[in-house]
Amino acid sequence: MSSPERYRERQRRLCEYLADGGLEAAVLVDLEGRRDSSMRYLSGHPQDALLFVFVSGETLLLPWDVPLAEAHAVVGRVKAFEEYGRSEELAIRSVLEEAHVKSAELPGTLSYPLVKALKRSLSDTSLSCRSDGLARRLQEWRALKDEGELVALRRACEITNELLQEIEALVAAGEGIGLRLDGRPAARSDLRSPGSGIREVELALHLEFSARERGAEGMGFDTLAAGPERSFAIHCFPSVSSGSFAGPGLSILDFGVVVDGYTSDVTLTVAHGPLSSRQQAMLEAVQGAYELAVSLCAPGVDPFEVAVAVEQYLKQRGFRMPHSLGHGIGLEAHEGPVFRTRKTAGGNAPPLAPGMVFTLEPGLYAPGEGGVRLENDFLCTPVGVEVLTRSRLIRI
Repeated sequence: MSSPERYRERQRRLCEYLADGGLEAAVLVDLEGRRDSSMRYLSGHPQDALLFVFVSGETLLLPWDVPLAEAHAVVGRVKAFEEYGRSEELAIRSVLEEAHVKSAELPGTLSYPLVKALKRSLSDTSLSCRSDGLARRLQEWRALKDEGELVALRRACEITNELLQEIEALVAAGEGIGLRLDGRPAARSDLRSPGSGIREVELALHLEFSARERGAEGMGFDTLAAGPERSFAIHCFPSVSSGSFAGPGLSILDFGVVVDGYTSDVTLTVAHGPLSSRQQAMLEAVQGAYELAVSLCAPGVDPFEVAVAVEQYLKQRGFRMPHSLGHGIGLEAHEGPVFRTRKTAGGNAPPLAPGMVFTLEPGLYAPGEGGVRLENDFLCTPVGVEVLTRSRLIRI
């Protein structure tokens, strides 16, 4: 199936959803301050637009950047958002009025004042706006990746594995990277701080340059590089500093790269000895929890049960993990499925199924000792799980 046909098939599926619900149109909004990756999933347009899908199969995109939309979007019509004064209210009201739509579903992320204003101005149109509507259905569809999505994710993971190899070599060398203005590693004689080791900021900049040089769109999220003084936090703040990485103690590096909109997500820990008995116990517990989690994943398995098993494993060793065991990845760094030990109000998560791509990332953290996390990406297949990335715990 060609790339344009993939988008048209998703749009046809959405039209079936509308017909089943007695709706004539659906509106999606992806603008600054209110991002929705389902825009790209349905149309191919990267960001900053309103998308209207009509039950008839017609589609209309109102992008902020028309040339970008004409290059990427697979839609019936493109019309500049600028023509509506960049007003969401005016754009939605005008398009629905012009199309004589009598029933439509709005994004659940719209503000209450905006929805109220639209209902007032479109008094003859039945407007649905709910958190458990189209947005949830799109998340369910997006959890199962098609062939084209898997191609992008595999390439993102290939680049990630190449970067992981680079990082291990840099850590083993123990020298600062000393990036030049063009982003390339400097010669040893050009290092700004020779012999001082790798700095967090150098590591993050090196990863982004190397990822983009290999064809990635960029990083999936802000790279988290936490040296021994900052690795006690689940997500260090700020995400990087000018401090040292991989010095004596425990250091955490968490990053992902994006290819055609789809991101990888891995975490490695560098353990630079000598270590305390508590640090050593944390390393062993995380490694054991990771191996247990991988062994339990298979088609039809409930992610909840995997998370509970890992929780019990860590509890028996005197530890408690303060975050979920894992999550789906795709157009966003956090999608379904989710490996949590707490049921949500929305009900049980669906079991693992072929086509789901997800992370497993057990982690432990202790002020004064630092943190340990190991995260890799996996694809659920009809016969088990395929490991897509090769992150590990590195000991020096």
